[in-house]
Amino acid sequence: MTDENRTDDERDLADSLTSAPEPDAIDSDGPEFDPRTESTENEPEEAPQYGVGPFTIREVAIVGLWAVAFIVSFFSVVQIPFRSVWMSGIDWVLPIGVPTVAVFLIVLRRFSPDGIRRVGSLGVDQFASVAFSVSSVIWLSYIWNTIATVIDDGPWYTTWVVWVELIVFVALVLLSVFAPFIAPFDEDFRGRPAAPAHRNARAVRAVVARPRPEPSPQSYSASPESYAPVSGDGAAQATGGYPIGSYALDDAEPSTGDTGIVEPGAWSPTPAYARGSADTGAQPVADVAAASRPFWALAPVERDVVDERTGAPVFRIGPTAWALVIADRGSSFVVQHEDGRVGVLYDVSGVTRG
Repeated sequence: MTDENRTDDERDLADSLTSAPEPDAIDSDGPEFDPRTESTENEPEEAPQYGVGPFTIREVAIVGLWAVAFIVSFFSVVQIPFRSVWMSGIDWVLPIGVPTVAVFLIVLRRFSPDGIRRVGSLGVDQFASVAFSVSSVIWLSYIWNTIATVIDDGPWYTTWVVWVELIVFVALVLLSVFAPFIAPFDEDFRGRPAAPAHRNARAVRAVVARPRPEPSPQSYSASPESYAPVSGDGAAQATGGYPIGSYALDDAEPSTGDTGIVEPGAWSPTPAYARGSADTGAQPVADVAAASRPFWALAPVERDVVDERTGAPVFRIGPTAWALVIADRGSSFVVQHEDGRVGVLYDVSGVTRG
């Protein structure tokens, strides 16, 4: 089929298939850098790299310096008695052990390019830089402690070994940490093929603030029993399961024991404000329960929630927290505190319903 006989949809599909980029290189840890996407058109072509056998000049220098440090490590580091670094427990691990592993990996890399290519998230050259730097600091500490002892009128107890080791490992630091800036050793790092970064070596992710939970009526128990501290079945049924009578008393004061705790039986099954009396003008409790369901409300300013019988403040609500309204009486709300206290809010102007 020629291009003239194709429809517009067929042409678009053909163009998208021919111009689709190759998929990015991915592994089990997620998407990684794809070296195929890196442009090399403007980069100058590197000259061939020559060395000694399979090794570069830098690698030969590293192996030679390490051989000197390894041989010298078998001599005594103190004058009396004879004690080499290998005879001090595990003190040999950082001064000479880890650098030996680093040099071994550098040699192995030339004979097995697909072998061990990194230690943790560090490449072989990075691991060698860390190993040589740590070792040079340890050998420097030997000399530093000796000089401090001499200043305090003590003997000079170290031998020439610590000086040789320090000089050798400082040279190894130059050949690893600073080699990319020193000619001709910088040739080892020019023209290397691009490779995906290890997951631990990638850029860190941004940290965002944890979202605050929204207030929800579900934080209170939805069971009618939890809203009915009034004793008897008649109270819970008359109020529709809401605690609008939890603070209303009979004409008689509640009976208390020696402990001062109000006995459950002393609570009125019929709240005073819901008896339909002429002095309060309240609706019968059945009408209130049927016309109202619990909801959240937010007062614009701090306001007192008071006891209906005495007018004394029970608690306060304000713009910093939502309040649970268990009955809407039109010109006032019956509000329940989170600790179970109940009162009436008479000033409902500007209140936001949740």
